[in-house]
Amino acid sequence: MSDTPPDRLSLDPRSPHFDAELLKRGVGIRFNGQEKTNVEEYSVSEGWIRVAAGRSRDRFGNPMTLKLKGTVEPYYEDVAGDGAESAGETGDSDKE
Repeated sequence: MSDTPPDRLSLDPRSPHFDAELLKRGVGIRFNGQEKTNVEEYSVSEGWIRVAAGRSRDRFGNPMTLKLKGTVEPYYEDVAGDGAESAGETGDSDKE
């Protein structure tokens, strides 16, 4: 698997840009230099993200979203594919 996330990715399973395998790996988004955890969809080439607008829902029960434009930098939270397991082990030893 490549270490660069795709140009466009969505959390909605009905979207053509949905990829369950990549989402299992964990994709983080840095938008205009800040970490965003509520991103529903992003596009690097077009420079936008969609974020949930609070707890509002449309008439079909889907979250209402806002499109924000700016610099989008996606990254994998788990670069090596098993780095989270080793990070968890070091995190436990720090707590002792």
